[in-house]
Amino acid sequence: MISVPRALSGKARVAGLIGWPVSHSRSPRLHGYWLAEHGIDGAYVPLPAAPEKLEPAVRGLAAAGLAGVNVTIPHKQAVLPLCDRVDDAARRIGAVNLLVFGEDGITGSNTDSFGFMANLKAAAPAWNAAAPAVLLGAGGGARAVAVGLIDAGVPELRLANRNRARTEQLAAELGGAVTVLAWEERAAALAGAGLVVNSTSLGMGGQPPLDLALDDLPGDAVVADLVYSPLETALLVAARARGCVGVDGLGMLLHQARPCFAAWFGPDPQVTEDLRAFVLGDG
Repeated sequence: MISVPRALSGKARVAGLIGWPVSHSRSPRLHGYWLAEHGIDGAYVPLPAAPEKLEPAVRGLAAAGLAGVNVTIPHKQAVLPLCDRVDDAARRIGAVNLLVFGEDGITGSNTDSFGFMANLKAAAPAWNAAAPAVLLGAGGGARAVAVGLIDAGVPELRLANRNRARTEQLAAELGGAVTVLAWEERAAALAGAGLVVNSTSLGMGGQPPLDLALDDLPGDAVVADLVYSPLETALLVAARARGCVGVDGLGMLLHQARPCFAAWFGPDPQVTEDLRAFVLGDG
């Protein structure tokens, strides 16, 4: 017997992912799971758009009646001028990953900071926010993490990146108790830290490994890696061997999608082990 897929009606709500490219993304699989779980008449589709066609693509999707889109590289900063409104998180991070299309225009938001903090709290509930945190990297992911940690009240955020000038710029824009360290000082910066976050591409498949000695890191610290391919990076393996709690990058992807799904389709979906397994699968 032929298996008939869930059919959409003429009233279906549609959202998607705009970027260049988008074929690698697991977001359609993620949102498709939630749509099926909640029995929603809707769809989430990949929407490749070259940089030179970004503005007509966004305005065309809004005019076509889509509920909204996620925004991924290389468009997260470029869509800012296209928004009629931008929330505080997106303004502070300097990037948008969520667009909601409404009768009153386009609203831009950033849920990456929420996604990181929600994942951290779920995977490491004993994390000590009263201890210094070390953040490696100064890109878009680092900005989202930094905003979340500063709002959580960490007493000191130690930043290290291979590009010192970029790190100093990020620190100046963030304000607060931020300490800029040379990349060569990254291992020494772990002393007394309660959290270490790798937001660089080091350790990702096809990239050089992250060279970070954990000798000075307290055994009760939490180590988070934004990389999720591979899911278990060398950094997380070394952290767990030391007795530290390891937090992989997949959870951030899943949690940042929750407010997006809620904005377009209504329900606040949950992140479960079944969801993780489905998103990682290929079937």
